[in-house]
Amino acid sequence: MNYDVVIIGAGIIGASSALWVQQDRKRVLLLDGRSPGSATSYGNACTIATYGCVPINSPSIYKRLPSLLFSKDSPLRIDWWYAISHLPWQLAFLRNCSASRMNEISAKLAALLELTDAGMDPLVQRSSAQKCFAEQRGIYYVFSSAKGYDAARKETELRRRYGTSVVEFSSFEFREMEPNIRIPIHRALLFEGARFLRDPRKLVEQYVDQFTKDGGTFKQSCVSRVSPDPESVSVHLEDGTPISCRKLIVAGGAWSKGVVGSGAEDLPLDTERGYHILFKSYGDLVERPVAWVEGGFYTTPMDQGLRLAGTVELAGLKEKHNKDRIGYLTRSAHKLFGDIGQPDDTWLGFRSTFPDALPVIGVSHKSNNILFAFGHQHVGLTLGGATGKIIADLVEGREPPIDLRPYSPARFL
Repeated sequence: MNYDVVIIGAGIIGASSALWVQQDRKRVLLLDGRSPGSATSYGNACTIATYGCVPINSPSIYKRLPSLLFSKDSPLRIDWWYAISHLPWQLAFLRNCSASRMNEISAKLAALLELTDAGMDPLVQRSSAQKCFAEQRGIYYVFSSAKGYDAARKETELRRRYGTSVVEFSSFEFREMEPNIRIPIHRALLFEGARFLRDPRKLVEQYVDQFTKDGGTFKQSCVSRVSPDPESVSVHLEDGTPISCRKLIVAGGAWSKGVVGSGAEDLPLDTERGYHILFKSYGDLVERPVAWVEGGFYTTPMDQGLRLAGTVELAGLKEKHNKDRIGYLTRSAHKLFGDIGQPDDTWLGFRSTFPDALPVIGVSHKSNNILFAFGHQHVGLTLGGATGKIIADLVEGREPPIDLRPYSPARFL
């Protein structure tokens, strides 16, 4: 079968790209081995993090590393065998943790984040997905100590520099707004206007539903490999169905390296494993998402209940659930809210991440007919629409709204 465009990956990046590309009257096929929005796009903290210009690459990581690595109540966990076997990636990550590199990366993330609303809002309107968003606006960062607050001053200033409206509250002022939080509060920051979702998976599902209603095709199938030639790309599915397209978009998130023949396998893509737990009966304990900064996670009110989501585990795609991570989040939930019992649901997901905390958006070195759109680490949900709009511009040969050189795959080759 022949298509104008084939997109691999039906998460928020792939689904957004499908809707944007389709507006140019293209015949589009969307592929994924899973159902739409059921992987990383499902289990996140539900925040549209337009304030998320600060990467995890930070000079402070050197000072915090011993406590982060060896404390049972650490938001960071490293599988040492995995780290040793992927040492070049770890070293490249650390090289990006200087103050100068953090500032450079923040500027590049901010340039993308400025495109959030222009990329997302037309898709939400087109797919009638407004009800996926909460009516409340604003997202809190809370610090339980003066030390944690002071350590984050430079990051807070970076957010302000790049346009985030940040309002500070005392412990007393914050508790008037969120009285169920029990941990000590030194200061709280409110990122005004930041939106959040009541159900991120439903958002992706509505995108894909609209895509198919408008003539697009979704096929639940895995891709074994791709073969580019000067004029097209052959896509080889595991079920043997022959597919050919003029342009191929790889938007498979953490699984993108598995698209053999695309060139993605040559890039230093890795994963930040994240976890969530869900308490179905406690969705009313907070009004808005509250991120406990020292704890490394968000607590978010959802249609399904109260979700605690976050932490970072460097262990790759193949390792099983780490029960210690679930235990850490459960203990943290009890610190925040008292004895609310055991979670009703737990989840492990995979954030696609490069050592410089920036995505790749651009043309593969293997073929001008293959485009990459993955590696969005902690801001994939936020940047889905913006990335999709850029991809549609690249497919059509239009000039994108920003300089894409900082996000080019060529930076690693």
